[in-house]
Amino acid sequence: MSVNLAKGQGISLRKPDGGALSVVRMGLGWQAAPRKGFLAKLTARDIDLDASAVLFAAGHELVEVVYFNRLTSTDGSIRHTGDNLVGGTVSGGDDESILVDLQRVPARVEQIVFTVNSFTGQTFQAVQDAFCRLVDESNGQELARYTLTGGGPYTAQIMAKVQRTATGWEMTAIGAPATGRTFKDLLPAITPHL
Repeated sequence: MSVNLAKGQGISLRKPDGGALSVVRMGLGWQAAPRKGFLAKLTARDIDLDASAVLFAAGHELVEVVYFNRLTSTDGSIRHTGDNLVGGTVSGGDDESILVDLQRVPARVEQIVFTVNSFTGQTFQAVQDAFCRLVDESNGQELARYTLTGGGPYTAQIMAKVQRTATGWEMTAIGAPATGRTFKDLLPAITPHL
């Protein structure tokens, strides 16, 4: 059963039987908002949202980033499935996904922050039905979903983070708007959420 998360809400990444999840998928989906008026339709561009996983060690030390231009982490525990340049390919489905093998993530990595940014520069006012969701990759069951609401004049969002705790991994919805076309632009906006 999936949990619809609100900003700041967290869930444990443990199976209902108490076992630890092994591989999870963070999926991102979106649609272009309908454009009104003849001129708006003529000048419309595709919207390229990009999902990234930013890995941090203790003390907010940046370890590495997995994104459309670097699809696999150095150790292979995190893998981006590829860049989608237009979104909306499958109604309600994931347009971009990042797979995380929680059991293989290096011990020094304490947090993985998931971001989304508009590489083409459109604001979230041009996007509708955007979401991120966490799926148990072993059985395809959706564990949690966070709807990226609010439109707004920003070009990015710090979506969620997965962090180590004393009892295992936990996911927290962040949902903080930001400005930037790449993950590098978002690093100052990520820091307060670590």
